[in-house]
Amino acid sequence: MPSNLKRIVIGSPLKSSELTHARLSKLKALPILSSDALSSVAYGYEASLTEMAFLGTAGLWLGVPIMGVITLLLIALILSYLQVIKAYPGGGGAYAVASDQFGKVAGLIAGSALLIDYTLTVAVSVASGVAAITSAYPGTLPYTVPMCVASILLIMMVNLRGINESASAFMWPTYAFIVAMLVMVGVGFFDLSHTGWRTPQTPVFGVIPQGFTIILLLRAFASGCSALTGIEAISNATPQFREPTIRNAQKTLLILGLLLALMYVGTGTLAYKLGIHVNPNVTVLSQMAQHYFHNGWFYYFIQYSTFAVLVLAANTSYSGFPILAALMARDGFMPHMFMLRGDRLGYSNGILILSTLAIILVIAFGGNTNALIPLYAIGVFLSFTMAQSGMIKHWLKTRASGWQIRGAINTFGAILSAIVTIVFSVAKFGQGAWIVLILIPLIIYFGLKARKHYRAIADDLRIDMAQVKPRPHRTTVVVPIAGINRVVASTLSYALSVSDQVVAFYVAFDDESIERMEEKWAQWGTGIRLVTARSQYRSVVRPLLRFLNTVENWEGQPENVIIAIPQFIAKRWWHNILHNQTSLQLRTILLYRKDIIVTTVPYHLSKG
Repeated sequence: MPSNLKRIVIGSPLKSSELTHARLSKLKALPILSSDALSSVAYGYEASLTEMAFLGTAGLWLGVPIMGVITLLLIALILSYLQVIKAYPGGGGAYAVASDQFGKVAGLIAGSALLIDYTLTVAVSVASGVAAITSAYPGTLPYTVPMCVASILLIMMVNLRGINESASAFMWPTYAFIVAMLVMVGVGFFDLSHTGWRTPQTPVFGVIPQGFTIILLLRAFASGCSALTGIEAISNATPQFREPTIRNAQKTLLILGLLLALMYVGTGTLAYKLGIHVNPNVTVLSQMAQHYFHNGWFYYFIQYSTFAVLVLAANTSYSGFPILAALMARDGFMPHMFMLRGDRLGYSNGILILSTLAIILVIAFGGNTNALIPLYAIGVFLSFTMAQSGMIKHWLKTRASGWQIRGAINTFGAILSAIVTIVFSVAKFGQGAWIVLILIPLIIYFGLKARKHYRAIADDLRIDMAQVKPRPHRTTVVVPIAGINRVVASTLSYALSVSDQVVAFYVAFDDESIERMEEKWAQWGTGIRLVTARSQYRSVVRPLLRFLNTVENWEGQPENVIIAIPQFIAKRWWHNILHNQTSLQLRTILLYRKDIIVTTVPYHLSKG
């Protein structure tokens, strides 16, 4: 990105010392780290109903007991992650817990699952947000994918400006959604208190519909558990909070739990009381808002705030994915580029990779939320299971005050999370879950390979400082030339400053060219040795490689051979199109030759 454009889009670089000031207050942390969990109110209950849609009205009541169990799991997860924040304030959530309690490989499994979940969170959240707009304006349905891609790019650019700026930009839509949901729940319960807790549309509770199976119930439960994704984000990003870090993170997580429980149970209860069915073109939330507010301004306020929070729910991943990738890179499981902070002190490479992967998913699945949901939540519930199991082991080891109760909470959460993971994997396998079940082992495999590579490099580069000291080497410099000119003269001058063993190497395609070069070289009188070669196949590289093999057998064999490649730098970038890129070809091939040092000697042209 050109420098001036980069400054406009991303902003001026920040000093490393400003990192502390870039941390989040509770006011900003709640919307930026909780938008994923809070936004799941828009599709969590609906996901359960979608699984049972073919049962008709008689199956709608089943959403209520499912909602109750999911709420219990929510409470267990909130209590568990409060403990994770205290025990692992360095962030990383499930990755940190699993790595510490079960070893680095277990941590890699949890980290791989979370990376996939974060990527899917962006795709699902944006697709769900766009669905809120297409529900209100059906004419926009054909533009679903472009709207999704544009939303991802917008969130990416804001996050590249830094977490504080993204929090400032995105906090108000999240608070608007919270207000909209609380007002709708309040209006709904006020209405029911006057008209009665049962309406003519309310399904009969407790009647087993025809076609009901336990497998169906488990599938509906697993799909509804998508409402719990994003809970781990606060524990993953604990270091992003201002001091006192642990206390601020725990308070924010408690507020998230209370709001999510209130909105999820409230909207789910109203959906049951109103007997709302799943409509592929109109969301359950939209139907509910239309019932209470018709087509008035508050209905559109709900739709726009839902769109905004669903799109911004992706921003939770932009906080979690880069930090987790950086932690995994620190342990050698990911490329080290993920540890680098950008101009605005964020992990820019993680942000860019996350955006690219999410855009690919959106395009591949046509921006369809229901098509993406089967892939969703497997990763996060696998990480939930590992985090809870790790905390059980933590309490058994430390036996801190109240460890029995805390361990019981973690055990309950671990069992339910494991059930969700297994049910999701089996029930959704044919609907796309197999993709995630293949991707997780692949990431684990490449993570282990990356760690092995980094360890091998460390062993290869490690020195005994008492034994190994820098010393001068016998060096021969070979300068490939295409003629006698200022570029060649400049390169030969550099070569003579490095070593007194300099050889110019010239390749021609016929004998006449060789004779002319030898005559000119003799006239020039530099005292530098000229070696010529004829290439029958018009290749410059092959004769040079053959010559380098002979250099190794010279008397007083050099320890280093430097290839000094002359290259002129054109005045305009497009001038490069007019010239052969032989130097680039030589560098690419010679770079992988052992004991060959490749250097380019530039000569900047002043004309042209």
